[in-house]
Amino acid sequence: MKSPLNDFALDQIFRAARTYRRSADAWLDQAVPDALLKQAYDLAKLGPTSANTQPMRVVFVRSPEAKEKLRAALSESNVAQTMAAPATAIVAADHAFYEFLPRLYKEEDAVPWFKGKPDAIAATAFRNSSLQGAYLIIALRALGLDCGPMSGFSNAKVDAAFFEGTSIKSNFLINIGYGNPAVLRAREERFAFDEACRIE
Repeated sequence: MKSPLNDFALDQIFRAARTYRRSADAWLDQAVPDALLKQAYDLAKLGPTSANTQPMRVVFVRSPEAKEKLRAALSESNVAQTMAAPATAIVAADHAFYEFLPRLYKEEDAVPWFKGKPDAIAATAFRNSSLQGAYLIIALRALGLDCGPMSGFSNAKVDAAFFEGTSIKSNFLINIGYGNPAVLRAREERFAFDEACRIE
């Protein structure tokens, strides 16, 4: 029998977790070890994707050179917080994911579901890389890290800088580090269950 996670774990992943953003002060001056990033990916990769497509590809931007490449693609309001973050994950999707299905999905031949069908490829890549990016956020939080997921950048510039000549396209960014609680504002309102859900 499985047991629910305890309140400490649920607080860390959801109830007390916050999005760190807005300024360079959002992040404490504390490094994020490569081993933690690897551990977070190894957790996130276990989340479900349709037909086990696993389209997510991630570049963890850490070096000064990589940060400068990313800076050129950021909207002005996102520069300070991103440059200050110990790492930034470019969550992307491989639009040639279906080529790996003979290895990843042995239940049946799923390649024809996608090959030569750009709409199915784009929808599946976007949906499932978004799911996997969300799993990555949860995994990072579970390991004690804070996140600042965001849009506010030029996908075309990121793709040209980091994925040129490949079938990979950027989806969204996640700034990663140890957040500074002093910069947090009050949490914005969430919809109640009865406002957003129904049981039929």
